[in-house]
Amino acid sequence: MIRSILFSRRFWGRYGMLVTGLLIVGGMSLVAIFAPWIAPYDPTSLDLAHILEPPSLLHPLGTDSLGRDVLSRMLYGARVSLWVGFVAVGLSVAIGLVLGLVAGYFGGITDEIIMRGVDVMLCFPSFFLILAVIAFLEPSLVNIMVVIGLTSWMGVARLVRAETLALRRRDFVLAAQIAGAGPTRIIFSHILPNAIAPVLVSATLGVAGAILVESSLSFLGLGVQPPMPSWGNILMDGKVLLTVAPWLSFFPGVAILITVLGYNLLGESLRDIFDPRLRQ
Repeated sequence: MIRSILFSRRFWGRYGMLVTGLLIVGGMSLVAIFAPWIAPYDPTSLDLAHILEPPSLLHPLGTDSLGRDVLSRMLYGARVSLWVGFVAVGLSVAIGLVLGLVAGYFGGITDEIIMRGVDVMLCFPSFFLILAVIAFLEPSLVNIMVVIGLTSWMGVARLVRAETLALRRRDFVLAAQIAGAGPTRIIFSHILPNAIAPVLVSATLGVAGAILVESSLSFLGLGVQPPMPSWGNILMDGKVLLTVAPWLSFFPGVAILITVLGYNLLGESLRDIFDPRLRQ
């Protein structure tokens, strides 16, 4: 019965994107978690006797210009990329949630101040703002996560504010106000649970964006610094060796593509689930 459902055209037509996204995201997460146990080599150990070797049984994804195993570096790079995505999005969602709830619930001058701050932040292209901030700081994993989180909360704030404006005049909120519940209790016990669904969608899509930003920064030399591996700095190493060792650019590029695709598929599927009108 279960097998017939899983292989039915109707099931895949309705949940195909969701299942595919979950498989990709789950697979990448497992790879990142168990990287120390499944990586065949130390990702930072040098082996000058095996420089720029193409993929083989000894090194399934080849080696780089210092003889380091690309597969091991890719596995550890998955940990870096996903860690940046989760932490940066968690920080941006936390800031956006609080500001959006406060602006939408209290309105008036509070709403004006917060939303004008959002407008000011949106005036700057996000990636160039991140580049400017990173240029003044020491490039490190922690700085990258914090900067991405502090520069990507505006969309969440606007989304939560819109949901809060629609919910604050609902009967269950008015009933809580009449019962004497304070603003904090109303916001976090009544409004937030009903406004969280679109935030989950935004957060899922935001992880993909954060991974792309981190990879771009590392590719430019402003992100994760060697010898710590990330998909971006593996791409940077392969840039000058594209004609000699194309595997150095191909494998991290494919990993970034598949991971971002997985999160986008998952986010779009969650959006369809939470808002069935989008399927019509």
